[in-house]
Amino acid sequence: MAGHSKWANIKHKKAATDAKRGKIWTRLIKEITVAARLGGGEIDSNPRLRLAVDKATDANMPKDNIQRAIQRGVGGLEGVNYEEIRYEGYGIGGAAVIVDTMTDNRTRTVAEVRHAFSKFGGNMGQDGSVSFMFTQCGLFLFAPGASEDALMEAGLEAGADDVIGNEDGSVEVVCPPNVFAQVKSALEAAGFKAENAEITMKPQNEVVLTGDDAARMQKLLDALENLDDVQEVFSNAIIDEA
Repeated sequence: MAGHSKWANIKHKKAATDAKRGKIWTRLIKEITVAARLGGGEIDSNPRLRLAVDKATDANMPKDNIQRAIQRGVGGLEGVNYEEIRYEGYGIGGAAVIVDTMTDNRTRTVAEVRHAFSKFGGNMGQDGSVSFMFTQCGLFLFAPGASEDALMEAGLEAGADDVIGNEDGSVEVVCPPNVFAQVKSALEAAGFKAENAEITMKPQNEVVLTGDDAARMQKLLDALENLDDVQEVFSNAIIDEA
């Protein structure tokens, strides 16, 4: 794996996020609303809601918007019933792709996802065709230069499974989804602020793409990310920008 790939990939994702702030807010409002509907409006007893609210705060969403989304969830969705659907497929070089959506129109969403795959050189797979290649986990990524030893001490004590030092100097802390919040709090209490912190689908093996293949794969991932009904896109592709 290219030494700079981890950091380059997350920087690209963060830049893309910043470029579409309004769209990110829309996705987070959906997630907050559904999380509140399913698990209640109390952040302390609803881990999914806590994560969504933390993300909204990090995205500079006003507190009033967050509270309105929670209230909509607790009081019903005003006639809109969002369904969570996962699609799986393959991109360039056989790279695996998972697309998590939240939609009020399954027919529209599957057509848009399938179109994006086919237009940019990928193809849809059956349910379960690639998800076995991923593990759901909490993942924290720290900038090159962060102390791996200090992160290991703070993270493992709080319930993390592993601390990984990458060739580019960045450090990952991996934990089970159910202890994400307590690991996050422990790391922050130790003075560490992750550049990216999320519950994600971590690939068990990665596919490094370079040159034209890398550019084509990035276009596919961007096209999927830009669909209105898409919440998250996961892939085992590492885009090598070198």
